[in-house]
Amino acid sequence: MKISIVVPVYNESLGLEEFMKSLNFTMDSLKIHWDVLFVDDGSEDASWQIIQRLTRLYPMARGIQLSRNFGHQIALSAGLEHIDGDAVITMDADLQHPPQVIPALVAKWQEGWEVVNTVRADTRTTGWFKRQTSTLFYRFINKISDVPITAGAADFRLLDRKAVAALLSMPERNRFLRGMVSWIGFRQAFVCYEPGMRRAGESKYTLKKMLHLGIDGLTSFSLGPLRLALLLGAISIILALFYAVYVLWVKIATHTAEPGWTSIIGVVLFFGGVQLVSLGIFGEYLGQIFGETKRRPLYIIRQTTGPIPHPERKETP
Repeated sequence: MKISIVVPVYNESLGLEEFMKSLNFTMDSLKIHWDVLFVDDGSEDASWQIIQRLTRLYPMARGIQLSRNFGHQIALSAGLEHIDGDAVITMDADLQHPPQVIPALVAKWQEGWEVVNTVRADTRTTGWFKRQTSTLFYRFINKISDVPITAGAADFRLLDRKAVAALLSMPERNRFLRGMVSWIGFRQAFVCYEPGMRRAGESKYTLKKMLHLGIDGLTSFSLGPLRLALLLGAISIILALFYAVYVLWVKIATHTAEPGWTSIIGVVLFFGGVQLVSLGIFGEYLGQIFGETKRRPLYIIRQTTGPIPHPERKETP
């Protein structure tokens, strides 16, 4: 039995060594065979040099450096393609995903669960704005999507080899792994954890990146936005018909109809807004299709350190 750990890294040079010490201490206590793969997602600091040093100090450590910053979800996917463990744990290097939770994940896997997700039990370390937007996002996506996604779920999870093979068989470019993991099914369990304090650096998930991830999640797992555009169009037509009836009544019954700047502007702005919203939704889906049809690779590897396995992709039985 072997456990592989995938750790995406982006400008985490200040905390990498402490993370590795904590991970090594936890994994050694489990008395099982394990390795860790660091995926440097185009870091601009000394993260890669530290990863190279860690691979010399720890025989179970290895690293991949991507040619540029491809994003957190792509870095995780790159790591999944270059591990060969019977089970894989994905986690961040900032110690907000505490290595001390790993024994609980492994215990669940040994009980027969094929996917063991984690859910944040305490959000004191998370800002108010991020908590509120996260709550609203998960409520919204669960209402319009056929694939349930657990609120508070993180990319800190354990995947059985069968689940990893299923994820690797999904070729989409715009990847929302929390939704993909839910979509593949298998027997899934949940472990609550209290996020640790970030020891160094700052969060790399800016508002812009969170917005892009949210849009990818919505468009990847739901046609709801397209149906919303259809609904807005239908409501616009209905309101326009009512307004037309009202105008005719004023013209015929009261003979007081006068050209009205306010009503004209109001109608133009309303229909113009509906059209722009609808075009934006259509454009987002069209852009997703355009990205998929180009068939570019998900990522490009610049260099590696340590022995990197290249397991063949295995389809789910």
